[in-house]
Amino acid sequence: MLNIVLFGPPGAGKGTQSEKLIAKYKLAHLSTGDIFRDHISRKTELGVKVKEYIDNGLLVPDEVTVGILKAAIEANAGATGFIFDGFPRTVHQAEVLDGMLTTLNTKIHSVIALDVNEDELKKRIEIRRQTSGRADDDAEKVLKRIDEYFQKTIHVLPYYEAQGKAVKVQGIGEIETIFTAICKAVDSAK
Repeated sequence: MLNIVLFGPPGAGKGTQSEKLIAKYKLAHLSTGDIFRDHISRKTELGVKVKEYIDNGLLVPDEVTVGILKAAIEANAGATGFIFDGFPRTVHQAEVLDGMLTTLNTKIHSVIALDVNEDELKKRIEIRRQTSGRADDDAEKVLKRIDEYFQKTIHVLPYYEAQGKAVKVQGIGEIETIFTAICKAVDSAK
């Protein structure tokens, strides 16, 4: 089983690179954002709660996020590996994820951190906002999400660095060049 965490701020290119990694390595994609948007569109009880957080530009609390991710992992029990996109966002979530994977006799093999500066992030999200229609791409909300990333989520990276699993990849440039660098990191971690 190959398990990868794709790490980076909103607009870093996690979604684009996830699609390419899934195709190459035949991984199951677990995107907390996609799962949240699905629940919101279906207006589930969870979706209503999550929408309130997202509409205010806040991160969804750990207990909610961990619960839905556990259910998604269990629903894909036969997968050959996972790519975690947008998770973990806190050290607590990383510890819980490690524990869950240990019970499945597997682990995180590589954490790929897409390195993109804040100005580039804002440009990318503005372009995405014009085409996606995503409520969470509203300019004010995006600034809150970027700020939350650099204040809170970035602290997850040292957790994985201490395990020797984190690799920073330049996230600005041609999509294929970035993908090649990511694949090199993944292949060296297998």
